[in-house]
Amino acid sequence: MNKIPNRQVICDVLMEQAKEDKDIVVLCSDSRGSASLAGFAAAYPEQFIEVGIAEQSLVSISAGLAKCGKKAFAASPACFLSTRSMEQAKVDVAYSNTNVTLIGISGGVSYGALGMTHHSAQDIAALASIPGMRVYLPSDRHQTRHLINALLMDKKPAYVRVGRNPVEDVYEEENTPFVMDSATEVTAGNDITIIACGEMVKPAVDASNILKSKGIHARVLDMYCVKPIDKEAVIKAAKETKAIITVEEHTFIGGLGAMVSQIVCSEHPVKVITMSLPDAPVVTGNSKEIFDHYGLNAENIAITAAELIKNV
Repeated sequence: MNKIPNRQVICDVLMEQAKEDKDIVVLCSDSRGSASLAGFAAAYPEQFIEVGIAEQSLVSISAGLAKCGKKAFAASPACFLSTRSMEQAKVDVAYSNTNVTLIGISGGVSYGALGMTHHSAQDIAALASIPGMRVYLPSDRHQTRHLINALLMDKKPAYVRVGRNPVEDVYEEENTPFVMDSATEVTAGNDITIIACGEMVKPAVDASNILKSKGIHARVLDMYCVKPIDKEAVIKAAKETKAIITVEEHTFIGGLGAMVSQIVCSEHPVKVITMSLPDAPVVTGNSKEIFDHYGLNAENIAITAAELIKNV
């Protein structure tokens, strides 16, 4: 069982690259511990800035540094980064086209019992609505490593959301397929397609294994690149399978399911079922308890898929 959270992988990659690349700067809002950035701060104090509990300043300072030629990575809890600093993300980062990567840590329901104030179930919709802002939800530590290395190579704005706790591996370290801004087909299948992002990819893969034992072959797409979404992969799935299920740790409003539905409706209509969090304050509990409460687990994904196949 993996014990390394994606947030730690981000720090590890940045530390590795900062040895040679002094233009890398990391900023956080009183969250070096929760963002797993303490190691970077200790190793590269000249390339680390702690702004305190001031998310708006965090984003604006990052944008200013980027305009001076720096590669800025700004980390803060996703619930605050995607709301308190929305204007700065829109104007200073996206509209100004600055080389800033916003790292939303402890995304989704990672903060569990702290409730709605600390949940980020609307951040995909919020950040994806900004022109010029890319949105990524890597599914495991290996994909996270590839994504951060790729983001270090370009100069465009991005928002990356990761959870708080370690997640089970979807890929193997030496065999992690990765193409920037392209969905990854994790499992092949022509009966039904399950499109998932972030921490929901592993339950989707597990669900496909359950379905396979029942004679149903489910295609699983890892849509880590929520924006720009891989439109071609979605259309291909709509044409080649009987129906689509989307799974996300986010409200159904403006998230992955909404984006997939828009594409399918306009390009090749098939039945689409969205499995997500509700448009309501989410119940408190740890991540597993919350996922189970709303049916965001392998068993319920498999049940939903099997029922959908019967009715199409």
